[in-house]
Amino acid sequence: MALSYKTRKRLSILIVLVGVPLYIMVAVSLVALLPPLPVAVEFVMYAVLGVAWVFPLKSIFMGVSQPDPDAPPPGQD
Repeated sequence: MALSYKTRKRLSILIVLVGVPLYIMVAVSLVALLPPLPVAVEFVMYAVLGVAWVFPLKSIFMGVSQPDPDAPPPGQD
């Protein structure tokens, strides 16, 4: 199922404003449940978790910053 440009743009805004903060809270809570670890290990865990959320959502964010491909060219009424 292909999402339209407008749907992907709205969904990406929703993900950034709501989903990412929720993901951060879950990631921090999960790391806090682990026994005390060296700072370097925790840093690597946070770095991996900080990037991991992007891969499943990559198709939604692709091309959202570009102009709408379905919009008529500028200057046409």
